Amino acid sequence: MVCVLCAGNSRSSSKPAAVNRRFARIADIAAIALIALAAWKFLIAPRFFGPSFVPVPAPPITLPLEGGGAFNLAKARGQVVFLDFWASWCEPCKMSIPLIEEYKTTHPQALVYSVDAGEAESIAARYARSAKMQRVAFDPNMKAADSFGVDVFPTMIVIGRDGKQHAKWIGFNPLIERDMALAAKQF
Repeated sequence: MVCVLCAGNSRSSSKPAAVNRRFARIADIAAIALIALAAWKFLIAPRFFGPSFVPVPAPPITLPLEGGGAFNLAKARGQVVFLDFWASWCEPCKMSIPLIEEYKTTHPQALVYSVDAGEAESIAARYARSAKMQRVAFDPNMKAADSFGVDVFPTMIVIGRDGKQHAKWIGFNPLIERDMALAAKQF
């Protein structure tokens, strides 16, 4: 059998194969470097080298809750509050929601509210029921999201016992439960 690339070539056919192997190795190394760079840029660097956050007073918000009632942030002063802003169409939110719900289950005393932003309550409630979410609040007009400067989902806002916003975590974080536990102790 004759290699199509080597047909008519009197030299050994191992040279093109060696070139292909070398190219494959270079491509593998480039792919690994690209994945490592992406992991650094999106997962590691923002967590360790992000801008320091200066606590600011949390805006006064009241949000309707699934099942009735309302959540008033001012009445929660003295406790650490986590507001997880999400939307049903957001794929990173769908990955984050089970982690947040697990934290709610393992820390029932924690005030963690999943705030659906920018969607009709009926759509958000349907998704929340299908995902078996607890403590769901609605922000259909994005007033609360806007007052916290949320423009990307998912975004977690951490309000300390002093009523100030101490952290704003943007994007999917596979270690969110650990970070929430640390924030609950720290703030």
